[in-house]
Amino acid sequence: MTPTTIAGDVDYASHGLGYGRQRRTDPRIEAWVHAALGDARTVLNVGAGAGSYEPLDRHVLAIEPAAAMRAQRPAHLTPAVDGVAERLPLDDQSFDAAMALVTVHQWPDVARGLAELRRVTRGPIVLLTFDGDALDRWWMADYAPEMLAVERRRFPRIASLVDGLGGACEVHAIPIPNDCVDGFSEAFYARPEAFLDPAVRRSQSAWSFVPDDAKARFVHRLGADLASGVWERRHGAWRAKPTFEGSLRGIVSRPPR
Repeated sequence: MTPTTIAGDVDYASHGLGYGRQRRTDPRIEAWVHAALGDARTVLNVGAGAGSYEPLDRHVLAIEPAAAMRAQRPAHLTPAVDGVAERLPLDDQSFDAAMALVTVHQWPDVARGLAELRRVTRGPIVLLTFDGDALDRWWMADYAPEMLAVERRRFPRIASLVDGLGGACEVHAIPIPNDCVDGFSEAFYARPEAFLDPAVRRSQSAWSFVPDDAKARFVHRLGADLASGVWERRHGAWRAKPTFEGSLRGIVSRPPR
C-alpha cells in the first residue's frame, strides 16, 4: 500500500515516543470495549495507535497513519496498515465491527471518517472519546485551564459524532478507576504527582499545544502545592474516589435489527 499523509494535529514522530508504555490497556475499560463489540469475529481498528484495547481472540485489522505509533505496537499484535479514516482501502460491509478509540479528534474530516466506518462495517461501531462539556469536572481546571481549553477545541461534540454514525447510538459515561493504567489525563485524577513526570505529559497530546511558559507554571505550582500540602487540603478528597465519572464517553452504533 502507498504510504499516506499523516493525519491529525499532532506530530507523533516528535510527541508520540513513550505512548506504548504510558497508554496501556486498562482492563476495566477494555471489558466495556470488548462487550460493545458483541460477538464480532472480524474487527477493524481505525486510528489504532500502539494497539491498546485490540481484542486478541478475533481477527483485527489495524489502520494507523503515524509511523511512530505503528512502530510501538507490541510483537503479539499484527502490524498496522498505513491509512487514514477518511479513505479506508476496504470493500463495503467487509467487517463485523469497527472500533475507533480516542482518535476522532485527530481526523481532519470527522464526518467523512465516520461515513467510511459505516460503509465498511456491517455490525457495531464503537468509539471512545471525551466530552468537551465535561472536561472541567476535576481539579485540573484550577491548575491547567490552558490544557483543558485545548482539549475542548479538539474533541468533536458528542451530538455530532452520534449524527455521523446515523443517529441511533448508545452514549455511555465510562467510569475511570483511580488506578487506571491508560495514561490519559483524567486517569491521574487521584495521583497528581504523575503530572510532574514529563513522560506522562508527553503521552497526553494536548500538552504539545500548551505554551512552554504555561506548562512551566503548571509544573511549578503543582509541585509546590504538593510539597506544601496545599493541594492535599484543597483537593485531597480526590485520592479516596474509587472511580471518577469525568469526560470519557463510549459511543456504540448498532445496525437496525
